[in-house]
Parts: sequence; C-alpha cells; structure tokens
Amino acid sequence: MKLAVHAPGRLEVRTVPVADPGDLLSRLPHPTALAWVRHGDGLVGWGETARLELPGGHDRFAAADAWLAETFGSAEVEDPLRLPGTGPVAFGSFGFDPKSADSVLIVPRYVLGRRDGHAWVTTIGDPHDDSPDALDSLDALAGALGAPRADGPPPAAFAPVAPGRLTWSDGARSAPSWAQAVQAATARIRDGHLGKVVLARDLIAHADRPIDARVLLHRLADRYPTCYTFAVAGLVGATPELLIRRAGAQVDSLVLAGTTARGTTPADDEARAATLFRSAKDREEHSYAVDMVRDALAPLCTDLDVPAEPELLRLSNVTHLASPVHGRLAADRTVLDVLGALHPTPAVAGTPTERALDLIRELEGMDRGRYAGPVGWVDARGDGEWGIALRCAELSGTRARLFAGCGIVADSDPAAELAEASNKFRAMRYALEG
Repeated sequence: MKLAVHAPGRLEVRTVPVADPGDLLSRLPHPTALAWVRHGDGLVGWGETARLELPGGHDRFAAADAWLAETFGSAEVEDPLRLPGTGPVAFGSFGFDPKSADSVLIVPRYVLGRRDGHAWVTTIGDPHDDSPDALDSLDALAGALGAPRADGPPPAAFAPVAPGRLTWSDGARSAPSWAQAVQAATARIRDGHLGKVVLARDLIAHADRPIDARVLLHRLADRYPTCYTFAVAGLVGATPELLIRRAGAQVDSLVLAGTTARGTTPADDEARAATLFRSAKDREEHSYAVDMVRDALAPLCTDLDVPAEPELLRLSNVTHLASPVHGRLAADRTVLDVLGALHPTPAVAGTPTERALDLIRELEGMDRGRYAGPVGWVDARGDGEWGIALRCAELSGTRARLFAGCGIVADSDPAAELAEASNKFRAMRYALEG
C-alpha cells in the first residue's frame, strides 16, 4: 500500500482548558473547516499539521491506525484533561468503496472542543510557526481563549458568505434513469442474487460564489441539532447515523435503516410513523443492518446489548427505524480497529456485502467517493466518534455534489424510492439555499 503523507517531524501538542467558547462553529476562521458537532458539543479544527491520503484496499483502516500510532506516539504532549478528544486529534473520512482512493486523515493545527461541561484548545505542531495561515489561526485561537483582538473585527475575506443564487443539474443519472436502476435491482433480489442493496444518486448545485463550508455547517447544526454535523476535506453534512463511538472500553452504535417522510400534521405524522414501524419491507431492511452490526461487534466485545425491537427516530424531515447498540471491548482496540470490522454495513451497502458492492458498481453509474463512508475523529488514545457520511455534499469551489441513497429489497417500489431519495436531499438543499 502506497500512502501519500504530509507530516512534520516530532509533534508538539498542548491542550489547555478554556472558558466556554459558545458556538464552536462560529470560531472557525476559514472556509476550509474541520468539524464534528452535535447539540453544541464536539470538536472543530483549522490549519493542517499533517495529512494522510490512503489508496484503496481492505487494510486502509489498519494503515491509518498504524500511521496515527507512529505520528502521535512520538509526540510531546501536554494534556491535563485527558478526555476523549483532548491531546492530538485527527479528523478523517474514508471512501465508501474499499477500492476507492479517496480516504483522508487530517491532523489540524488547532482544535477547539467541548464535552461534558469542559472546554479546551489544543495546538498541534510548531508553536513558533509564523506563516500567514498560522497567524490567522493564532488570531482565532486568541478569540477562542477570550483574549481581545488587536486589530478589530475579522477580515471580510474570512467572514462566511452565503453561496448566492443556485442552479441545479442531474448527477450521474436522471430521476427516471435511477428509478430504472431500482427496478433492475429488485429483479436481481427476487431472483435470489442478494437480499438487499442500497442504491444512491447524486445531484449537482452550481453557486454564484465559492461555497463556504461554515455557512452550511451553521444551517445544518441549527436545523438538525440531534445529528452529527461534520466537515472534513470538503465533505460537509449532518448525519443521523453513529457508526461507532469508543470511549475507553465502551463502544456505542446507532443503526438506522427504514425511512419515511414526516407528516404534514401531527395525526399524519403519527400515522406515517406507525406504518413505518409495522412495514415488513422496512423491518426486513432494518434487520439486515442490525444483524450485521451484531455479528461484527460480538467477537470484539465481552458484553453486547442489541435491542430486540427498533425504536423510532424522528428528524425534522424524516423518521427512521433505529436500534441503539452498546458494548464493552474485550481488548484494547482503537476506534479505527472497530471501523474496519463494521464498514460497510448493510445500511449503506446491502447484503451479502460483496454482491451488494458489485451491484452498486454496476447500477449506480457513479463513484460515490466518500459518501456513505465513515467520517469522524480519532485521538491518540484510540477514542473517537465516527458516523456514516449521509445527508452530505462534496464541495469544490462554486460546485456542490449532493448524495442520497435508499435501501432496496424485493418489494421496493421505484417511485417510492425516488420520493425517499428526493426527501433525503432536502437537508443539504436547505443548507445551500437557506
């Protein structure tokens, strides 16, 4: 495996407690943001001390873990808090397909975090760096610490600016073409080739101005506070699905599969939720995902709690079938170790996994990139939180590529799946359009 690495020599890392900084996202000084925030807590980062770009391969999680162990293991660290997310941290996102070469880990220059009533700032790298990027970051860091700025308000160049007028175009497939792909998938499933496949489609937005990730992050965090709002290397979104959280020996996951749109009235909403809960199609789709997570985690855990029945998770635009899973690791495995065992789940690929991946490559007509891959953060202790990159977009200048996917089983209806995908686009459309 050939790795693309940008890293300095030995890292110097210092974490200091700070007063509550308020809105973490408002502290980001650059459009090139790093973020993982839910209910106002989490981590934001800026600057870049080290980067690892990974080629495809099933061993990419192990390769990332080894690189981080070497990079963080030799660091000189001052961390009086020793909480998950303090000390050296890397933000990352992995390509969905094991063959993808899109995976990246970024060690930021600065991290601002809040968790369980504690807030902190971490600096990573050379404290004497006087480059322009570092000076901008130091100014933002002073603001995070509550120190007054010496030169007035932030420069206009760094103030978040909305994308402006948007025009939209189809991605790899038009809506009718994608519905035909769904129909082809249901035929394969009925013929016994596989039990489930997740098919995704993309949508392209073109803006008047370069798209600032911070604008999207603020809108997503305000509208979807129960989701994990994230940004890593131009991938921005708000995912409801926690793939894995590790804090010491404790691991937690939230399995989502099976979806319906929210109702237009309280009575309609309750009726839709009840229909979803009773739906044989959606319960089957959900059970595939839960069974796989159980099978992946059971060999790694001494205790594992998997609910017998799903519950309903209501977001502002959709309701999901959800199963929270909790366990205790049997050995000292990092969060990336566990990711390697879990991804891809049937919730984003299908089952059996390899047949589902082959069918996705055949029918989607596009490269997903990092959509539906793991996204999150990891620290030097191996703790971290990783979600599945859903309800997201890849940003590139004035262009945004949005994604939405649906679980397809034998009795899936192409028109209904197309409507579900359109509904799932709404989160990022709102983030772009305001």
